[in-house]
Amino acid sequence: MRIKLKPIGQQTVVVFGASSGIGRQTALDFAARGAKIVIAARGESGLYSLVEEIYEIKRVRRNNCEAFAVVADAADFEQVKKVADAAVEQFGRLDTWVHSAATFIFALFEQIEPHEFKRLIEVNLLGQVHGAMAALPYLKKQGGALIHVTSVEAWRTVPYQSAYGASKHGIHGFLQALRVELAHHKVPVSVTEIQPAAINTPIYEKGRNKMPFKPRPVPPIYQPNVVSKAILYAAENQTREMIAGGAGLGVMLAERISPTLTDKITDLLGFVGQKSGESADKNKGDALFEPIDGYDTVRGRFDKESLGFDPYTSVAASKRGRNALLLAIGGFLGGALAYRNLTKTQDKRAT
Repeated sequence: MRIKLKPIGQQTVVVFGASSGIGRQTALDFAARGAKIVIAARGESGLYSLVEEIYEIKRVRRNNCEAFAVVADAADFEQVKKVADAAVEQFGRLDTWVHSAATFIFALFEQIEPHEFKRLIEVNLLGQVHGAMAALPYLKKQGGALIHVTSVEAWRTVPYQSAYGASKHGIHGFLQALRVELAHHKVPVSVTEIQPAAINTPIYEKGRNKMPFKPRPVPPIYQPNVVSKAILYAAENQTREMIAGGAGLGVMLAERISPTLTDKITDLLGFVGQKSGESADKNKGDALFEPIDGYDTVRGRFDKESLGFDPYTSVAASKRGRNALLLAIGGFLGGALAYRNLTKTQDKRAT
């Protein structure tokens, strides 16, 4: 069943997990396209500064975007439901729900306490479930889009991220079932899974770190706008799933072709590639259970080595580019740029 989605400028959009990173960039990009936006997250200061940025976009672009914030914890269904209710009360409808809220634990599995693992699953997995539960009653009435941001770790999880990877695998399975159920009953709601590769967001600073060194993503790294581009495409075009960041395509294909070989590659790169060479700050707080201030930004600390453009994602997020040939070309170019960036990073570390 083909589902027709409204142009972004005519939409009311909820972005859950909007105080920093991918969610913040996505909210800003929806605003630039004239959408009415409800932003939600646990961090109050990050939300209110984002509202100010959105209204500055409105002033400069002179478009019809509007925004307001709702403080909410994704792990609490009643709080999530209040976000959906507030969107409809304020703007009269809900057209797209983007769920990107996530927390992070960086540790060997044996170092993680049961209550820590549970909390991450409540935020990352149950939070996504709560978002769908809250949004669907409204989306079903007139049609719309459910967009869930997961990770390429829904395909392949790396060392030190067992809890995070488990949550992303869980979302992937949940969305498979939900998509089929809605299609079977001819419910006009598009269900999209966005699977980012390594992205330069503050999550590496905000996450709980139990290792003696600061964590870092395995290169190549992409800027959040690469993911936002895919999200905005899915808001207007019925899309099953999209990888954001061409290197993620290689991860997915490797896992499909040979999980055993991918184990060996992950062993080779996953431990070394996530060590920053900087000692961890053991006195720093984290956002696992409570929000922390100071990281209400789109980007993290890896600007100098992050790619702001990805040919693969640009081709995939193009109405004329959703064919195998163009995607293959985009994937090749994205891989080439990623490899070039990775080589430069390794050279700098060597010197």
